[in-house]
Amino acid sequence: MTEAGPERSPRGHRSLPHTGDLRVEAWAPTREECVAEAVRGMVASFAELPAAAPGVTRECVVPGEDDDRLLAAVLEEVVYRMDVADELPVDVAVLPEPGGVRVRFRMAGSSAAVQTGAVPKAVALHGLRLARDSRGWACRATLDV
Repeated sequence: MTEAGPERSPRGHRSLPHTGDLRVEAWAPTREECVAEAVRGMVASFAELPAAAPGVTRECVVPGEDDDRLLAAVLEEVVYRMDVADELPVDVAVLPEPGGVRVRFRMAGSSAAVQTGAVPKAVALHGLRLARDSRGWACRATLDV
């Protein structure tokens, strides 16, 4: 996995155009923080949400047979909540859990968001990656839009 350059901050995310899709890359000191950054990057790729938007806390345990699948499962949880409850995460915390992670979302109604891009419909398994790098953890996911 390539790194974002020598001036890369300790944590962050970016989105990159990908043929017919969108790629999100994220990095952070820990696996769980990296997954949280990927969620933030995913949402930032298509919506602007005011930090003060009224929201509700939703929590779930997401299992993962390996780190790559864990990343996909958390991002798919966001897609599911958008589809079923019409909610978007304003903030997210990811905590270690045996066999996976515990995800705590602060969700706001989609009506609070300004749409700035194509809304993801699914997470592609091709090119999915969550792994340690020389600075901590880094991940990438391609989103079908």
